Amino acid sequence: MTEATRVPRLVVAAPASGSGKTTVATGLMAALAGRGLAVSPHKAGPDYIDPGYHALATGRPGRNLDAHLCGTELLAPLFAHGAAGAEVAVVEGVMGLFDGVSGPGGPGEHASTAQVAKALRAPVVLVVDASSQSYSVAALVHGFASWDPEVRIGGVVLNKVGSGRHEELLREALDGAGVPVLGVLRRTDAVGTPSRHLGLVPVAERRAEAVASVEAMAERVRTGCDLDALLALARSAPPLPGGRWTPEAAVGTAATAREAPAAGEAGPLVAVAGGPAFTFSYAEHAELLRAAGAEVTVFDPLRDEALPEDTAGVVLGGGFPEVHATALAANEPLRREIAAFRGPVAAECAGLLYLARELDGVPMCGVLDATARMTDRLTLGYREAVAVSDSVLAAAGTRARGHEFHRTVLEPGAGAEPAWGLVPVSSPGGGGRTEGFVRGRVHASYLHVHWAGAPELARRFAERCGAWTAGAGRAARA
Repeated sequence: MTEATRVPRLVVAAPASGSGKTTVATGLMAALAGRGLAVSPHKAGPDYIDPGYHALATGRPGRNLDAHLCGTELLAPLFAHGAAGAEVAVVEGVMGLFDGVSGPGGPGEHASTAQVAKALRAPVVLVVDASSQSYSVAALVHGFASWDPEVRIGGVVLNKVGSGRHEELLREALDGAGVPVLGVLRRTDAVGTPSRHLGLVPVAERRAEAVASVEAMAERVRTGCDLDALLALARSAPPLPGGRWTPEAAVGTAATAREAPAAGEAGPLVAVAGGPAFTFSYAEHAELLRAAGAEVTVFDPLRDEALPEDTAGVVLGGGFPEVHATALAANEPLRREIAAFRGPVAAECAGLLYLARELDGVPMCGVLDATARMTDRLTLGYREAVAVSDSVLAAAGTRARGHEFHRTVLEPGAGAEPAWGLVPVSSPGGGGRTEGFVRGRVHASYLHVHWAGAPELARRFAERCGAWTAGAGRAARA
């Protein structure tokens, strides 16, 4: 049994979105870290933004646990990988506790917080918005505690409590419910975590303010919750069976063989976009690229006027280029270099827009003959995907699971060689379409894919970067 499988852990969930999960989970992470504990932060679902606040609260990478993108069988191994060396782990849930999508986990449960809690054998802390109820809270908590016997509701945190008398009524109602009250947070506007069209503003765009927000959340939890009781609940989690996911094993079992660099020889350098405009990334992506033999470095398209020296491949992930379009356009030297770059490029969502001819009327890199603009329509949901064209990222016919999350539209939405054929998970019988672009060594798409669920993508990309570097070197020596 590995060390990580014994890590104390709990899941912070709620009856519905907007109940205060993020405040309680992030505040609890920061409060426990403030006690000197090594806290492992996790987020159920495909969210990129909350993990940034979790990382700020704990000093460790925020990691996602997503049953659809990675598979139910990887939830516990990925958790064990992320929690290695931690003294306690906190998992923030997604939506309502039992809200998911239809899938192999059962109608409505697949990719839910409940599914994650069961896979991790972790007790659940239910955060209840008590602002408009008193005795009814007992029926609500009893219903959630009894709905699924495999999900253990270990305690309740009452949020948005209006007064001392309101708290008394709530506690009195819950006395007979069999679920202890582990915290009471009063109604307040003190915690400022500004939102915009896709959720909270990422940490990278408001670092100083984000630090203050996390500390405010921590103070609320410290003063309103019983930290000792929450720790005891986390420590009541039983040992987690099974092994730990490792990026080395993941790329080692991928289908495509690749020659490792010779001893003492550096692998191909992969430059990954970061900074305020490109904040959407899963920690496992860089780990998988390194395990596949690549070196990984980060560059900021807002500030860096050139790609890192000896760049063999570029990864342009997700983020908010629409918010920073003018500044991205102003960095003409980097746009020109990316337009002229001939090595492998993997771009998703924000990266797709950055490679377009223009975004909201301002020039981008012009690698793709397409234009992008903001709209009022949100495109959101899990997708089943199959690679339509051979590319540096995927062989034609490769199947993957992904997620779309954007308010922009690209015209045209697919090139002559599309990247993916997509089917919404919610309607597997229809609604299929092609999407994205494969152009030379460029693979660009709206689809977010978690490479831990498809490690062959990381391995193939690293392989193509190595092959291109070797070819460029031979050409230079010729």
